[in-house]
Amino acid sequence: MYPENTSHRPAEQTVTIHQPTPITPYPAAPAVPLQPGGVPAVASVVLPDGRVITGYAIEHNQAEPVTAKPLVSRAAVNIALGGIGFGAVCGGLVLLTTFIAALAALVQQLVILAAVIFGGFIAVQILTAGRRQGATTVNIRKAVIKRNHFHH
Repeated sequence: MYPENTSHRPAEQTVTIHQPTPITPYPAAPAVPLQPGGVPAVASVVLPDGRVITGYAIEHNQAEPVTAKPLVSRAAVNIALGGIGFGAVCGGLVLLTTFIAALAALVQQLVILAAVIFGGFIAVQILTAGRRQGATTVNIRKAVIKRNHFHH
């Protein structure tokens, strides 16, 4: 069945059998006496196939009710309200700067108007002073003051 060449023959398979190691049973845990009021009630349940299962009733611990978390965190609400407030303040600041600029322009115009009116008043006084009829002209010459008397 195999050719003469032995290099192609399959190696013989060796079977190793492992025997399981026996588990030594642990000694039973010592029984702890329970308080008389702490013994749970024994309950029996009859299954539909007629078997009866007897055991201790276990009371399930009631979990504390979970408070519903808000859909949006308080930090996000505070950030949004801060942004709205900042936007309102910025709008007010824009209006305030516009008002200040308008007030400055008004003050500038009033100063220019006062300068024009006052300058015109001075110019009229100077120009009309030489044209008045009956005006007294005083020529001041060298005067000598001797012994508290004015001599000219």
